[in-house]
Amino acid sequence: MGRPARRRSTLSTPQATGKGTGASTAAASPPVISSVSPAAGSTGGGTQVTLTGSNFTQATAVRFGPNFALSYTVVSATQITAVSPPGSGTVQITVTTPGGTSNGVAFGYAASPTLTGISPSTGPASGGTTVTLTGTNLLNATAVRFGAVNATSFTVVSATQITAVSPPGSGTVQVTVTTPGGTSNGVPFSYSAVPAPVLTTVVPGQGPPSGGNTVTLTGSGFTSATAVRFGATPATSFTVVSDTQITAVAPPGTGTVQVTVTGPGGTSNGQPYSYVTAPVPVLISASPDQGPVVGGNTVTLAGSDLTGVTAVTFGSTPALSFTVDSATQITAVAPPGAAGPVQITVTGPGGTSNGVAYFYVGVPTLTDASPATGPASGGTTVTLTGTNLLNATAVKFGAVDATSFTVVSATQITAVSPPGSGTVQITVVTPGGTSNGVPFTYVAAPVLTSLSPTEGPVAGGNTVTLFGSGLATTSSVLFDSTPVSFTIVSDSAVTAVAPAGPAGPVNVTVTTPGGTSNSLVYNRVGPPEI
Repeated sequence: MGRPARRRSTLSTPQATGKGTGASTAAASPPVISSVSPAAGSTGGGTQVTLTGSNFTQATAVRFGPNFALSYTVVSATQITAVSPPGSGTVQITVTTPGGTSNGVAFGYAASPTLTGISPSTGPASGGTTVTLTGTNLLNATAVRFGAVNATSFTVVSATQITAVSPPGSGTVQVTVTTPGGTSNGVPFSYSAVPAPVLTTVVPGQGPPSGGNTVTLTGSGFTSATAVRFGATPATSFTVVSDTQITAVAPPGTGTVQVTVTGPGGTSNGQPYSYVTAPVPVLISASPDQGPVVGGNTVTLAGSDLTGVTAVTFGSTPALSFTVDSATQITAVAPPGAAGPVQITVTGPGGTSNGVAYFYVGVPTLTDASPATGPASGGTTVTLTGTNLLNATAVKFGAVDATSFTVVSATQITAVSPPGSGTVQITVVTPGGTSNGVPFTYVAAPVLTSLSPTEGPVAGGNTVTLFGSGLATTSSVLFDSTPVSFTIVSDSAVTAVAPAGPAGPVNVTVTTPGGTSNSLVYNRVGPPEI
């Protein structure tokens, strides 16, 4: 490769010193490179870099790896500018002077960026659209341009993706990315004309002179709204809910003013809003004053001056819906909430009311029922344990209400079982909802059909077999009122040891969780007389 074009500084030729024929020449120091800027450039060459260091005077060559710079200029003893030749990968830049060749500093050849897509490919003339650019070799991007205009901002996500915010513009422009490797091809982006927003309704159409009430604006073209005004006064705040709806907080004012919405396409038509002196609504009570954390229950609010109410809130959460029934009553559907108390308030043209207490109740849960069995005839007192059991309004055995129940605490209820059969689920109902179920099994009363033997000595001690049904859960065997030891043989047989007693008949009964059986007669026989 030929020598590059260059300009260089030269030192004056050293003068002969001393006497006689001898002469000395000062030895030159080798050059040193401390930095290069930029440290990367296009593989096609042509990048101008600035080398900073020392001893650059009389430079005779600048190389990028083995290749000479396309050109270079010695600016001073500490600075050289050079134009990179074509290359690839990372190479070492060196400077050669009469004093020698410098150390090397790294220079990376970067591949040219390419763009393959842009999304979205359209946006308003006012700019502000965030677009995603996809392509290759996008790392270290130094500029993103929409036509000749720099993007408002951009972020390099990866080597294949950049996000950029469009500047204002018009028509269709080419979006390009510039990196140390050069400038990419362009992808088209079209600026679309944005119509002015249109306002159709303002609800409510009036409010207190003090402002502060929330007004809902409906219409079209609201997506990029930049201002909402009540007359010449900006709204205290506003929220773009959708392209067709905005909620705004009215500022203080007087009389009737025009509400307008301003967007990139201009300012909408106006809709009237009147500042009126109205009484502040008053709440007296909420019924019921408690409900489930999942919400959804209907609450009746009583008070005064409720006619123009525009909002009902439970704490800071709007009611799911509400109806103004009259100047003294509102029905509202409670939203979900956390367990605990909140204040219900209503807002009307005159302002926001006082609060009335409402309590969110946790859903009850049951963990145990004891005993878990009882006779089909009912009458068993069952202890239920669980959580959130206060204010229970019902205890059910299957679909049947308990004969009675008592709320002992937030974790315990006692209930008397109604008649029933089979296994049913016991549940508890509170203002917080209906609990899970715990099983309770109805057990049929035992039946005795025969005894064997049917008589025995007055001294007792003999074994009597009781036959019948429902005997597997026998809990006691009585001879009249005397309990005896027994052994369960099966559901149809129990053996018992007869007690001592006077001669004569006694009634034998069996008791199980299902109740007490019918009685059969057993005779005690005295010893024979002589």
